[in-house]
Parts: sequence; C-alpha cells; structure tokens
Amino acid sequence: MQNQIDFYTEQLTPVARKLISNWPNKIAEYKKEFYEYTVRDKVIKLPMVTKSLSGTKIPKVVLPKYKDWGDILQWQSQENVPGSFPFTAGVFPLKREGEDPTRMFAGEGGPERTNKRFHYVSVDQPAKRLSTAFDSVTLYGEDPDPRPDIYGKVGNSGVSIATVDDAKKLYSGFDLCDPKTSVSMTINGPAPMLLAFFMNAAIDQQCEKYILQNNDLKDKVNKIIEEKYKNGILPFYTGTDGKPVTPNKGGLKGALPQGNDGLGLRLLGLSGADVLPADVYKKIKADALSQVRGTVQADILKEDQAQNTCIFSTEFALKLMGDVQEYFIKQNVRNFYSVSISGYHIAEAGANPITQLAFTLANGFTYVEYYLSRGMSIDDFAPNLSFFFSNGMDAEYSVIGRVARRIWAKAMKYKYKANKRSQMLKYHIQTSGRSLHAQEIDFNDIRTTLQALYAIYDNCNSLHTNAYDEAITTPTEESVRRAMAIQLIINRELGTAKTENFNQGSFAIEELTELVEEAVLAEFDRITERGGVLGAMERMYQRNKIQEESLYYEHQKHSGELPLIGVNTFLSKKGSPTILPTEVIRSTTEEKELQVENLRAFWKRNESKSDEMLNRLKSVAINNGNLFEELMETARYCSLGQITHALYEVGGQYRRNM
Repeated sequence: MQNQIDFYTEQLTPVARKLISNWPNKIAEYKKEFYEYTVRDKVIKLPMVTKSLSGTKIPKVVLPKYKDWGDILQWQSQENVPGSFPFTAGVFPLKREGEDPTRMFAGEGGPERTNKRFHYVSVDQPAKRLSTAFDSVTLYGEDPDPRPDIYGKVGNSGVSIATVDDAKKLYSGFDLCDPKTSVSMTINGPAPMLLAFFMNAAIDQQCEKYILQNNDLKDKVNKIIEEKYKNGILPFYTGTDGKPVTPNKGGLKGALPQGNDGLGLRLLGLSGADVLPADVYKKIKADALSQVRGTVQADILKEDQAQNTCIFSTEFALKLMGDVQEYFIKQNVRNFYSVSISGYHIAEAGANPITQLAFTLANGFTYVEYYLSRGMSIDDFAPNLSFFFSNGMDAEYSVIGRVARRIWAKAMKYKYKANKRSQMLKYHIQTSGRSLHAQEIDFNDIRTTLQALYAIYDNCNSLHTNAYDEAITTPTEESVRRAMAIQLIINRELGTAKTENFNQGSFAIEELTELVEEAVLAEFDRITERGGVLGAMERMYQRNKIQEESLYYEHQKHSGELPLIGVNTFLSKKGSPTILPTEVIRSTTEEKELQVENLRAFWKRNESKSDEMLNRLKSVAINNGNLFEELMETARYCSLGQITHALYEVGGQYRRNM
C-alpha cells in the first residue's frame, strides 16, 4: 500500500505536492486569532474573527474540512482562500478594517456643485473614494458654448469640466495625494486630457502645501500672482451662495461647502511651475505622481461597442492609451489605474451578464497584447489595469467576480508569465441602472439592495449603489443618502457579511461559476473566429449581439414572461403608472453662463501661450512622440475643446463603420 502511495505521490507536480503538504499549516493559520500578510513591504495584521451579540465567534474566512488529497488539490487549484491564486474568492487575504468599499458616482452642474456633493457623500467616511460623472459636452471633448447644440447640455447628467482650473475646483478640499483619497473618472474619448487636468491639479495642491509651509515664499508667490493678474482677468470660484469670488484675493471665507478647506484653489489660474523654483517643482511633481491614487476609465474599445463616446480614430485612441501607460511607467505612477476596462456600459446597452463579462475580458486581453507590442513589460503595466462591471438580478451576476478573477489570473500566470500582482483582477461594480424602473420607484431600492448583496458576497473591491429615483431624474441628496445606507447596512449590520468568503462551499455557487466560465470561454472562441476583438468590431459583431440581447430582454419584459414587480405584475390599484418627478435636477442658466464666462477668461489669460502649446502638441503627434507627456504641459494653458480639435488634425476624428 505504501509503495502505491509513494508511486502516485511521485506522479504529482512539485506545486501539487506543496499544496497538499502545506494544507494542515494553512488551516492552522486561519484558526489563529490574528492573520498577518504583507502588501508592498508593509505588514498588515488583522483579527480573524468577529463576535456576534450572542458571543459567537464568526470566522472571517472559513476553509473546507477536506481530508482527501484530490479534494484538497482541486479546491486550492480552482478556489483557494482570498488572496491566493487563482483568486476566485478575492484578490486580498482580508478586507481593510475601518473602510467600506463605497465609491459613489456624482456629477452635476459646474465643478463647484459637484464638489459640494463629493463632500456630502464623504462625510464621516474614513477614506474619500470619489467617482466622477461628466456631462456629454465634456464626454465628447468639447468646451461649454452658447451654441444651441452644446449650451443645453452643459452641466446636465454630469459635471462640466473644460480646463485645469475646473479640475482644481472639482476636487478642492480633498488632498489628492493622501493615501486615503482616490478618484475615479468616467471619461473615455478625451480621457488623456482630463487625466492631465487631474494630475496637474494634484501636483499644484502639493505646491500650495509647500508654499504654506514656507513663510518666506508666501510674499514672493503673492507678488507673482498679482503681476500675472494685473490685467484684471482673474479666475473665480462660485461660492455656495451662487456668487463668484476670487480665491487669490482671500474671498473664499464662507464660500466653501462643509468639509472643504480650500486646498487646490489658491493657485487657480496658474501652476506651481510659475511660482516655484524649477528644481523644487520637479521634486514636488515626482512625489505627487508617485502618490496620487485613482482610476481613469479610458476604455475606448467598449465605447465603440456600446457607449458611443468615441471622438478620435480607434488607432489614435489606442496610441493615446499606450502613451498614458508608458508615461506612468516612466514616472513611477504606481497607484493610479490607467484604464478601467468596463462591462457596465455593455450591460446597460442590453448585454446579458455572460456577454458583458466575455466582451470585457476580451477587451482587457486586447489591451495587454497592444501594450506588449509597444515593448512594455507585462508586470510594468498589468497592475495598472482595473475593471468595472454591472450587477443585475440574474443568477450569473452572483459569480461575475469569481469567474473574472479566475480567468484573468490563469491567463496572466500561464500565458503571460506575469507576477502575482499582475494576476490580481481588481474591479469596481455598480448596481444596474437598467434594472431601475419609472413605475413604483420605491421598489428600486429593494432591487439595488439585492444587487449590492451579490457584489459584497462576491468580494468586489468597490461598489456604487444606485439611487431609487435615477429612473426619472438626477439623484437628490436624500436619495443618494438612502443608496449609501444600503451598502453601509450590509457591511456594518448584516452578520453574514462579516465572513469574507461566504459564497465558498455552496454547491450552487460552484456549479454556477463553472457554467459561466465555460460560457465566457466559448464566447472567446466566437470572437477569435472573427479576427479577435478588433476584427469582430469591424464586422459590428459586438454591437449586433448587444442589440439582439437587448431586444430579447425588452420582449420578455413587455410580454410579462420576465416578471418585474410593479412593472408588469403586482401592480397597484392605480395600475402602477410611470412616476413623474416633482423636480427634474438640471444645471441652472447661471451655472451654464459661469462656465462659459470662466472658459473665456481662461482663454484670455493664456492667449499668448495657447497657440504655441497646441502646435507643440501636434508636432509631438506627427513625430510619434509621447502625447501624454506633452499633454501634461498643454493642459496648463489650453482648454479641453482646443486640445481636442488640435488632435483631430493629426489623429483623425472617429467615424463609425457602416
């Protein structure tokens, strides 16, 4: 018998033997009072149990009680504990204490109004995790303008951002280089320009802090500011009372929303490079870039497939994405995700959960191949990739994170030979906007709660819960507070959410994971048969498939075969009519006018420099240089629309294949 045991043991790979032999030690580790692990040379020590009101010690991570070697090997190869390959249960061993995975989406009016909303949703939150929605004018790379086709859209369904000064106002009062602050920006076509605005805002915040810490600099800086603005074209900030004030003249007192200390506003209209010695500015810039945290969406493939905010030709848009990532590698930008590969918009356009996941992962692998073709190392850029999914009511949504993490980890490890950090798929998830209905809108909170539960049980890295009234209007402060409460109640009150691998061990979850993974891999084959993602896009494959699935959903909804409570069944005595909002949240005429006025003042202040900077940018493009490196300079003097139209000349404007 022992000879047979020895014989079959020898047939195992060294990795398999190690997994089996270490199993007793792993179980012992998870039964200890505390668990220790290391992240970037920092040891993190967290308790392994929480105690209920009844005194029961609830384990944070539970391991199976397997004895059979085959079961032990199978479980560790396909499931494993959170933080261990293939990361099916999660990419980190344990969740951070004292920080919920909350990241609420906001954007309306001008930058000042959205800044007020950011501070509102951040009250009492130990970590400031902001998510930015931009208006359609910004999404298409244009400037606010009295033109009829633009004016009415300024500041509606998102915030209007046209200059670096707008970005400074938008994030004022949040230290963008604080480890507990991170910012997500949902912007795609003009993403490099908005990212350049953001990075300059972060750098100038640190310049402000440096100036305030060095008293001998204050007078010098004030003199430079006075000289620059002696022509009277001063930048202004719109206070909470709606009146414009001049930050550089000490007008901020009483004008800022609660929680905003004014950081980011003292250098409106100029850069730290204008007021500090070159060597000092260079060091501050390098430090800021290495510390700033956040995500820019910048996923141009899904824009072509689903969302439609492409502005440049696909080839040029990919070049811009690659330039951003190369700049990140060169400048040691380690904590900012250069792209958020997004399935949310694919799902909102009508795709089912399997198609959403398959298209999103396929797009991700396409970016990997493109970056590799430009000579970048897999471990230099893969950790800077993040993902974004939608979470609906279908059963497949309960395992979307499990399947995504497993497929990504195996591909990174076995195909690309990437390191552990590159194998870890991190994602943000948002409850489904498409599942919100304009009838019986109070029921929408119930749907959102169930979707949030899916996401938290699946160990998402951050979560946005939709407000119940989003089906009929931009959310109010009251509805946003309720939406935040949904995930806070799950995270802080629901006992089962204290266990971080609660789904593991469920026969149904494991079977569903296998079924969804198999379906996703089959969709990969269909994309490959059409020449890969780009080849399939030329044939409109993704758009056609999304449209077919959207039509199927609508047919099921209207026929009643797909029951929707308060929509096609369980109607009220009044027939559950569509709710009409008592107030539709829109940007005001005053906000629109202020954005246009601010923009014109920005142009006037920089008219002696803007043409030169735009010509430099076009020259870099023609000579195949790094456009983002140049954009970091251009963004200080030129508006979004100016940059967009300059790049149209050298990169081409987007035209859809017919």
